[in-house]
Amino acid sequence: MSQTTEIKIKLPGNGEEINVLGRNDENLRFIAKHSPVKIVARGNELSVTGQEQDVINTEKLFNQLIKLASKGNQINIPTINYAMKQLAALTKNDREISDILSEVISITARGKQIKAKTIGQYDYIKAIKNYDIVFGIGPAGTGKTYLAVAMAVEALRNKLVQRIILVRPAVEAGEKLGFLPGDLQDKVNPYLRPLYDGLYDILGVETAAKYMEKEIIEVAPLAYMRGRTLEDSFIILDEAQNTTPDQMKMFLTRMGFGSKAVITGDITQVDLPKGNKSGLINAQGILKNVDGICFKYFTEQDVVRHPLVQKIILAYEREKKEMD
Repeated sequence: MSQTTEIKIKLPGNGEEINVLGRNDENLRFIAKHSPVKIVARGNELSVTGQEQDVINTEKLFNQLIKLASKGNQINIPTINYAMKQLAALTKNDREISDILSEVISITARGKQIKAKTIGQYDYIKAIKNYDIVFGIGPAGTGKTYLAVAMAVEALRNKLVQRIILVRPAVEAGEKLGFLPGDLQDKVNPYLRPLYDGLYDILGVETAAKYMEKEIIEVAPLAYMRGRTLEDSFIILDEAQNTTPDQMKMFLTRMGFGSKAVITGDITQVDLPKGNKSGLINAQGILKNVDGICFKYFTEQDVVRHPLVQKIILAYEREKKEMD
């Protein structure tokens, strides 16, 4: 049996220790509950006791959390949960989690910094920078759409594109939308609301509205893309699992010179009528070896909502496998 080891970890001051330990020490309690060590806090110092390797791992975790806090990151349970799982997978040649999760992608209208919260998100952002067409595929809560909107806004701010086009299929209305009351905006708003929410958060309501009024930003159902050629644009197709193969081909062939496209979706949540094949699933096979196109896949590890969401996704995946 290996010998018990004790180390001391010095926490920073200036309020950063509260960020690391959490309100009423909720972060500390979460770590203690999920670690095979004993942790005792005395002021700005932690005493960690346990088996040598367990103590070393806990020290690495706190060092990463302290670095994140020093770079202005909010330390919460999802961040800790993710860091605990990823630390074991990182090698000495990998970048530290604190470096990856501290790079600022964009800044919202309220001054909030937008950063990757998982390595999967970081790789997705890098792909969007380096490829003209990127498919972001994975479960809800992984930030696929929000990060794509953030990257689009940054491209617009840096004058890399002249327009942003945000598109969603309106599956429930059969892409016709005619039976719904009101004008076009009233008809499509229920399907496009998540895209508006991202825009409003990043740009602010007034700026987003001004850009939409000037048609610098356009939010529209997929049906209204037919017959168009979009140049110098950042185009996002959200909920792409609910396109048909013909619709996906139509969308992808709208790209003109100087444009970039991001296609996001969850292939486990297809809402198309029974018997209709998903254009997103179809595209994986057809385009997987096309140079210049990148597929990035998210897993439950990239879910940045409540830790229970990861468990829910895994439970449904297990049930699906059993049924198959």
